Amino acid sequence: MFSAEIGVDLGTANVFIYLKGEGIVLREPSVIAYHQGTNRVLAVGREAQQMIGRTPADVVAVQPLRAGVVADYQVAQIMLQHFIRRAAPGRLRPFRPRVLLCVPSASTDVERRAVVEAAREAGAKEVQLVSEPMAAAIGAGLDVVSPRGSMVVDVGGGTTDIGVISLGDEVTSHSARVGGNDFDESIVRCVRRAYNLIIGERMAEEVKVAFGSLNSDVSGTMEVRGRDVVTGLPKAAHISARDVSAALAEIAVMMVDAVRQVLERVPPELAADISEDGIALTGGGAQLGGLRELLAKETGLRVNLVEDPCSSVALGMGMILEGKVKLNRFL
Repeated sequence: MFSAEIGVDLGTANVFIYLKGEGIVLREPSVIAYHQGTNRVLAVGREAQQMIGRTPADVVAVQPLRAGVVADYQVAQIMLQHFIRRAAPGRLRPFRPRVLLCVPSASTDVERRAVVEAAREAGAKEVQLVSEPMAAAIGAGLDVVSPRGSMVVDVGGGTTDIGVISLGDEVTSHSARVGGNDFDESIVRCVRRAYNLIIGERMAEEVKVAFGSLNSDVSGTMEVRGRDVVTGLPKAAHISARDVSAALAEIAVMMVDAVRQVLERVPPELAADISEDGIALTGGGAQLGGLRELLAKETGLRVNLVEDPCSSVALGMGMILEGKVKLNRFL
């Protein structure tokens, strides 16, 4: 009998779904828009993302996950169900798929139960959990089953997951509740503080994409539009690249501190391996200009940005599903 097996990277910012035998079949923003009165779903994914900050009073466009965990259980379940059906239309029904789900390494038992129940309510027959650092390391091409130590830093939308792996298991790990979305929020605070201007998430992301660099020697300005704090009227201002760089640096320093905390707990033999091989940097937030160089400078280690940082976790789950990597245990 047919039995589908899928891997789901249920991230704060994006959802990736890997279908066994086919590869990554879905990449969508983790956003859902629904009508508050009737709970009728209006849009999911990219279409819903376009509605953020632009909806009427009775329509809500939200990310049901915060800091890598389920913040709104019912909405997350509906979104996940929609994505699973979209990933393999007509192939999963009437069969219930077996699902491999990623969670932050520091997630609590309550947080893990919430994501498992959301997946079951979305139609999963069986749910297994794997930590994000482990999946990211596998997707980055690291040899996680050898006795040699490997270190990965996965900068996601809501968390930065750091893990040191050896013999198919995590030796030490840490999940810092800071990620790519915090870069946007820092830009929002910077614009409000410097220009008395309130801008939305989408505008902040546009600024990050245009001036997304930690290098203080960047130049140029960009027009941002929003609402004046004092008058409440629409207003425009020009933000400089240096201001953006300073705002991003506030978050990057927190990520560096989290990496240093993990390095301080690494056993000496594994520390020697990491010193020789360096750190693998993955995740969508890893593409921020200057982040790799900052990590290398502050740790004194070589930092390698993987080839496809956004898809590393999904690719790692795919390798587990295809049987290419045998782990000692699941969460």
